[in-house]
Amino acid sequence: MIDALLREKIISRLTPFTPVIPVGISNRHIHLAQKDVETLFGRGYALTPLKPLRQPGQFAAQECVTVVGPKGSLTNVRVLGPTRPVSQLEISRADCFTLGIKAPVRESGQLENSGSALLIGPKGHVELHSQVICAWRHIHMPPQDARRLNVSNGQKVSVRSQGERQLTFDEVVVRVRDDFALEFHIDTEEANAAGLKNGAQVILLG
Repeated sequence: MIDALLREKIISRLTPFTPVIPVGISNRHIHLAQKDVETLFGRGYALTPLKPLRQPGQFAAQECVTVVGPKGSLTNVRVLGPTRPVSQLEISRADCFTLGIKAPVRESGQLENSGSALLIGPKGHVELHSQVICAWRHIHMPPQDARRLNVSNGQKVSVRSQGERQLTFDEVVVRVRDDFALEFHIDTEEANAAGLKNGAQVILLG
């Protein structure tokens, strides 16, 4: 009997394969720890799913918060679920200017010496200390796609968009996990620069 990995290799050799990756554009959003959910929305509160995201188990919640910085504020910042061990706010460079804060471009979870801000919800407020970043562009993918694309977790690659504002994105971090779906994640500023919309496709250059 041919094992699953060998079968996958045979199929990948026989099937024409173009290294295209769907695009997912992230607007400003917040991931919350459960303790912060309860501070902002009330004791025992659970996030209410609004719509599923492409990544399995991930969803946009009905809940939104206001983000306040030294110079200004952002209202209706969407909460994404499920909850995480540590709250993390992801914003754009333009948002940094609006708020008056400095948020470094980082991979998710790399929060040391990152930005700080205040969250305001209907039941309370939460101070974020070194918990604000501009997300580093990255590709989510499951192991089978990583093998087909011949890339590995943590590797940095380049991808190219198509169309009249064609652009090459370098230093794109590959993130491989069993529960990931193939998707290239960029923020709204990067998407606008390349004229990209959700569901568009980019080509992996290697």
